[in-house]
Amino acid sequence: MPELKKIILFLFVTHALVSCSDYNKVLNKGSIVEKYSMATQLYDAKKFSKALRLFEMVVPSYKGKPQMERIQFMISQSYFNTEDYFNAAFYFERFAKNYPKSSKVEEAEFNAAKSYFLASPKYSLDQADTKKALVAFQEYIDAYPDSKRIAESNLMVSKLQHKLEKKAFEIAKQYYEIGYFNSAIVAFDNMTSEYLGTSFREEALFYKFKSSYELGMRSTFRKKENRLNAAVKAFEKLQRNYPNSNYLKESKKLLKQIKQEKKIVNS
Repeated sequence: MPELKKIILFLFVTHALVSCSDYNKVLNKGSIVEKYSMATQLYDAKKFSKALRLFEMVVPSYKGKPQMERIQFMISQSYFNTEDYFNAAFYFERFAKNYPKSSKVEEAEFNAAKSYFLASPKYSLDQADTKKALVAFQEYIDAYPDSKRIAESNLMVSKLQHKLEKKAFEIAKQYYEIGYFNSAIVAFDNMTSEYLGTSFREEALFYKFKSSYELGMRSTFRKKENRLNAAVKAFEKLQRNYPNSNYLKESKKLLKQIKQEKKIVNS
């Protein structure tokens, strides 16, 4: 049995060396036809990085020819499968533009949107690709409302949307934490207006109230009454929208302090 294992290992290594030798020979000295043929073989074998090198070499020779449609799709898919999502999105979009009547156009448009989704970074970073993904998915959903990929598209849209909402919420909350209470109030208002159904709405209303409380309590005498009244309105909005909120216990304590402060202002 150990001898059999050695033989199998030897054959495997030999095959790998021969394959590597054939690849390098075609890569460096092969004809365009040979490069195209090996590229498709490597693509089918899921060796996408090697396939890409050969595809890129044959592209100029196949421009305007029937094979170019297939080549461009395989290039797009190869970038996607090697997790180079920036290039994947670019090439899938180019494919859809160049071959609008292709049987692969729907798949290409979906994969372009999915590439932007996979390239989208965590919420704290720049969200340009998140926004591109949302636009791409919306265009896809509008174009293919009956597609079997709609459920998956909607799920990714929901995740992208949540990421933008979290970023907006965390920016507003940061204003509160560093004591920029006026900016926090504006940011929380903008956030809840832009993302009406956000899961952060209850917490946003709570922090808007806390920001209003801090701003009012720290204000000069001339501005204090108006700002305390605004804080009361912020509390009422939280209570009206979320009568069973876990934040009401703390909020009512702050409201009591506001009312006491208002008595001093009006005395």
